[in-house]
Amino acid sequence: MKTKLLNITPVLPSANISRDVEWYQKKVGFELRHQDEMYAVLKRENLWLHLQWHADTEADPLLGGSVIKIFVENILPLFEELVERGTVNAEKLRNQTPWNTREFGFYDLNKNAIFFVEDLPA
Repeated sequence: MKTKLLNITPVLPSANISRDVEWYQKKVGFELRHQDEMYAVLKRENLWLHLQWHADTEADPLLGGSVIKIFVENILPLFEELVERGTVNAEKLRNQTPWNTREFGFYDLNKNAIFFVEDLPA
């Protein structure tokens, strides 16, 4: 069975997660789905928006690039294809994250992080 591409979710940098969550709720109408000190997930209708803490320093978790998450169904065929192409190492697949996904990621030539994510059944 082939991997089905579902949607792309941007992960935007944030210097202050709490401040930015409040802004997206009040000014853009998004509802909060998850928040901690470093990360937040917001949703409005079929749109998802993720915020990640970003200090723009050497210790910055984004290292100056952007992040996107591409949500899919049946992630394994795509993962195997990208391992074969040399895009990602075979040990990069995370089969069960604490947030109930299977995912892997890599950086492009401009240090943009690209993650493929499959939601797992609850």
